[in-house]
Amino acid sequence: MNSQWVLSAAISLSLVLLSVALLLTVVRIVRGPTLPDRVLGLDMLVAIAIGFIAVIAVKTGYGLYIDIAIALGLVGFLATIALARFVMTRGLAPERTARVAAATVGAKPAPKQTKAGRPNRRKRRGGR
Repeated sequence: MNSQWVLSAAISLSLVLLSVALLLTVVRIVRGPTLPDRVLGLDMLVAIAIGFIAVIAVKTGYGLYIDIAIALGLVGFLATIALARFVMTRGLAPERTARVAAATVGAKPAPKQTKAGRPNRRKRRGGR
């Protein structure tokens, strides 16, 4: 059992595990009930792609692949931040809004918001 055989087995096992992770992540993206689930799945796809690139870099011995993986990591991070900001500015997804509305049927209504974004609560007068 030499080192070349161990390295070859580790590379093969890594590629199989990354392939299974890729398949499960694609299933999560397709089935994801909300937009944040899908964004998280896309972020996971970037991480898996970085793993594939790193394994191929080890297999071929070509070090430039590591630089490509680092650049992909930075681009993936920026894409995740952009999508998170989009979700924050857009508000809740329609399917989430419907679920929240169904869950709060018969619940006490929330206090009205003022311009500052705080609930409009009356001040007590008196000794309390």
